Amino acid sequence: MMNNKFSGILIILLALLAVSFAGCTGSEPVESTPEVSVPTEQTPGDVQIYTIGIDGEYPPYSFIDTEGNAQGFDVESAKWIAKNQGFEVEFQPLAWDGIIPALLAGKIDMVYSGMTITDERYEKVNFSSPYLQVDQGLAFNNDSEFTTEDFRAGKTVVGAQRGTTGAIWTEENLVATGLMSADNLKYYDNFPSVVTDLQNKRIDVAIYDVPSLRDAIAGKPMEIRDQIDTGEVYGVAIRKEDTELLEKMNTGLENLMADPYWQELLEEYKLVGASPK
Repeated sequence: MMNNKFSGILIILLALLAVSFAGCTGSEPVESTPEVSVPTEQTPGDVQIYTIGIDGEYPPYSFIDTEGNAQGFDVESAKWIAKNQGFEVEFQPLAWDGIIPALLAGKIDMVYSGMTITDERYEKVNFSSPYLQVDQGLAFNNDSEFTTEDFRAGKTVVGAQRGTTGAIWTEENLVATGLMSADNLKYYDNFPSVVTDLQNKRIDVAIYDVPSLRDAIAGKPMEIRDQIDTGEVYGVAIRKEDTELLEKMNTGLENLMADPYWQELLEEYKLVGASPK
């Protein structure tokens, strides 16, 4: 009899204890959470997006098409590298003479738009491995009686886009040496304006990177009569502190240049033979 009574009390106590513990979890029912496997790759929300500064009027390297989309050799290269290295890119057209200040101010993450590697620029930014080599071309109006010898002697009025290698070469080799008056070097914010003035004979010579110059004057009454073998090389400009990004871009460029797509791009944009030696 005692044993049955004791057993009954024990059952009641155990029931009360179970109710007490159940109350600790809250009054709302809790559903079991299924086990979720963690992906080894980044999810879309975690992918790093880098903003690339470009010259929007610099074919075949970078330009904005009629629908407002970035196009060109450098644009397509950057997209391939981004996919290869696991990040995303967006493109921001900027005035060329302000593009490095924009990079240093953090408005963009890199400049990938046919930028020549120079000692002066290296003082401010880092550069990726070289990916293209080009020279400077000299374009004249078809009706012009000026010769390339006249240009080299400082006897012509020269048009150049501000901040470009062509402008810098003319400054250092013609103006600074006294061969040409500084007034005869005309600066422009973009190269299409240079071409317009050359066509209208407001200037005598236009100086620009050969592939871009060839593209800019196509179908117009002007021609390339000479080129200056500067042997300059292009690189991607990156802030000095962004060493991880620099490593990604160098690895991506190496992978791209080893891929058949690199040759396809060179052929598509008529840059065969421009790979750095």
